[in-house]
This record gives sequence, structure tokens and C-alpha cells, in this order.
Amino acid sequence: MRYILTILPILFFLGCSTREEVVYIPDVSQNGGLVSKKSSSYPKKRHKLKPYKVLGRWYYPRAVEKGEVFRGISSWYGPNFHGKLTANGEIYNMYNYTAASKILPMNTKIRVTNLNNGKSVEVRVNDRGPFVDGRILDLSYVAGKKIGLDKTGIAPIEILVLSSTIKTKKMVKSKKNFKKNGKIKIQIGAFKNLSGAKIVKNEFSNLSKHSFIRKIDGKFKVFIGSFGSYKEANNFKRKHNIKGFIID
Repeated sequence: MRYILTILPILFFLGCSTREEVVYIPDVSQNGGLVSKKSSSYPKKRHKLKPYKVLGRWYYPRAVEKGEVFRGISSWYGPNFHGKLTANGEIYNMYNYTAASKILPMNTKIRVTNLNNGKSVEVRVNDRGPFVDGRILDLSYVAGKKIGLDKTGIAPIEILVLSSTIKTKKMVKSKKNFKKNGKIKIQIGAFKNLSGAKIVKNEFSNLSKHSFIRKIDGKFKVFIGSFGSYKEANNFKRKHNIKGFIID
């Protein structure tokens, strides 16, 4: 698959490393803005959640639900890619309210809040990236400017999923598997090979909660659990600085 067009602008404006992060999915919540009127017309074709490879690393997009939250670092990209194709098949317009994500489904609408200043914006995912260590989102120039990224380059953000175009049977099946025992868990990784899952599992073996592996939908997924409530799981995540997402 072609390289996604979010690497060079980050290097150009911020001079950051191109080493990518493992496919862990952080946590989050808060408020934001919307797809601009200029970009209200976009491809309606169905985008499948196919894994893809960039710079030697595999990424695994997944279905999300309204209200799901993530936390991480956001950057922005603009002039170098204005007028070029995005991963969604659209022409990138730095003045439209869009964003690039490594794992969120295409056309997912999200609210992004800058945790440094409380400013929010609503955008639609239409690209893949940013493939830089520690970052979970790349905002278009106009969206980044609205929450102050044009001045700081990067900032800690919270993402709230407003709507998603994809609801998969696999997602429903996975939820049924987890609700059999009614336990809440933290997923910390998903791998094609068991060896990779074992490495991550062992990294968390010294925690008070049990780490374990389950093969679901053809992938070896690593979990920490179980917890009696979402609050308990979220507090555990924060206490141990765990990157992952909570599943009930």
C-alpha cells in the first residue's frame, strides 16, 4: 500500500523522528466541531477495515462506536499535501475540517479537544497517519489552527467519537465473546503472530492484574484484567500509564 501523505509535513515543520509506534490504542473524552460545508460532499464508497503496512509496520483499523474515547498527541499537516490524494481517495484540502488516523475507520466523525487550552473542533477522518512515534492524529491545517496547533505544532488531545460509518459483524461477535463472563478488560495489543503477543504479555506480567492472550477474529489480542467496572479499569490504566482501550 502506498505511503500515507502525513509523514513529510511533520518532519518539515517539526523535525520529529519517523520511528512509528506499535499498534496500541490509547484512551479519552470531551467535545469539539464538524465537517466544513466545503467538504460536505465526499465519497460514499464502503471502506473496509483492512490491515495495512507502512515503513515495515502493520496497522489494524477497527470499528468504533459513538461515545468511544481516546487520548494522545496530535499534530497537523498542510501546504506540502494540499491538492494531493488522501488514503480515502479524496483530494486533500487543508482548509477542510478533516484528519488522518492510523486506526479509526474512514469517514468517522470525531471531536478533538486540545488539553492545553480547552479548544475543540469536529472533523472527519479521510486519511491515514501520522506515522510518527507517540502521535495518534494529524489534523488538517484549518482544524489544527482552530485549536491552536498552528502555534505549538503538537499538543495533547482528547478524541470523542461522534459517529462512524462502519459497524462490522466481527465487532458484534467480539463483544459477545467478552460478555460471556461479564468481565471488563484492557486490550493492550493485537498481533498477527503469537510471538508478538507473548512479548507484550510478558511486559505486563509484573502488574497486580493478570495479562493474557485470546485469539479473536484471526488475531492474537493481549488483555489485562479483569475489572469490576469501567472506572476501576480506567484508574488502573492511568496509575500504570497503560496505552490500550477498555472492553466490557
